[in-house]
Amino acid sequence: MSDSATVNVELRNDSQPNRSYDIEIASHSLKDLGAKLVEIGLGKKSKKILIVSNPVIDNHYGATVEKSLSESGFDVAKLILPAGERFKTATSLQKIYDAALDHRLERSSAIVALGGGVIGDMSGYAAATWLRGIELVQVPTTLLAMVDSAIGGKTGINHPQGKNLIGAFYQPRLVWVDPEVLKTLPARELRSAMAEVIKYGVIWDRELFDLLSQCDRLDQLRYIKPELLQTILYRCAKAKADVVSKDEKEGNLRAILNYGHTVGHAIESVTNYRLYNHGEAVGLGMIIAGAIAVDLGLWSNDEQAQQVSLIAKAKLPQTLPADIDQDAIIACLSTDKKVEAGKVRFILPTAIGHVSFNDVVTSELVKQSLRKILS
Repeated sequence: MSDSATVNVELRNDSQPNRSYDIEIASHSLKDLGAKLVEIGLGKKSKKILIVSNPVIDNHYGATVEKSLSESGFDVAKLILPAGERFKTATSLQKIYDAALDHRLERSSAIVALGGGVIGDMSGYAAATWLRGIELVQVPTTLLAMVDSAIGGKTGINHPQGKNLIGAFYQPRLVWVDPEVLKTLPARELRSAMAEVIKYGVIWDRELFDLLSQCDRLDQLRYIKPELLQTILYRCAKAKADVVSKDEKEGNLRAILNYGHTVGHAIESVTNYRLYNHGEAVGLGMIIAGAIAVDLGLWSNDEQAQQVSLIAKAKLPQTLPADIDQDAIIACLSTDKKVEAGKVRFILPTAIGHVSFNDVVTSELVKQSLRKILS
């Protein structure tokens, strides 16, 4: 595979015949962002752009992106927010609104989300709601955001009682991926993202799963060859684009992207977003979902072992603290966005590359699977 690729997210309906957009994957491309935005038509009416980032990412890449936009004629302002899931709150959202007001963003202005999933989700929700919708450009700087959260239009913030309970579907005009920025990604963040990469292999792409299985280690960038990294970025983006194109607003199929997230989100919430980051919790959620699937006879112990092996190669957690509050996890499941008619809808694997929906998973079955991975 070449060092650049384009994946199109095709979205069309009768009222808006073309809302499709591209995911551009190219090394050393941050400096070209401004020219690309001009090419796709941003800036024709309003040159105002607000970059939203966090201190670490801004220190590494903020100047490059700001220079690229300014040299392309944009009037650039910047807002720096604290890093971390616990700051994905209404307070941070208000700061984006305040910056939008200070910079006099108009309906044809744009917000550029320069950062990981937290920055992308909050910036996306702000773009969706400021003046009832302005342009959004996602520039993901973590592997997790590149393969998952920056694609597909899910935006939002957390409520104290649950993750991502406040949000909207709002598609970007462009997703701009520069793999070079991953060289400054902390090892823990890379490992976290591997849970989402493995997820795509389990739910959709057996070939990707097999490619990952051939690797000895998935926990550090130096063990992943550039060609494989490009393949991972492309195949994950293609998988998500295919799913989103078929089901933009999670009417049915798109829910498979939540594999591992049902219990994973509950684990994050119960541990106050401090013990595990998102990918670590999703990895644990995948192990639990796989164990439930084995108990229900939906897939084999061997397939579960293959999944756990990949999670181990990424050096992701495979156990929970013995004193974790299992009842709190069960209670948290009841507030999950995937609850329908009072039942939690689980996504469970049936074969590598395939999953199914299941709404008959009992609390006791969840607890049984939780107990299997208590340390």
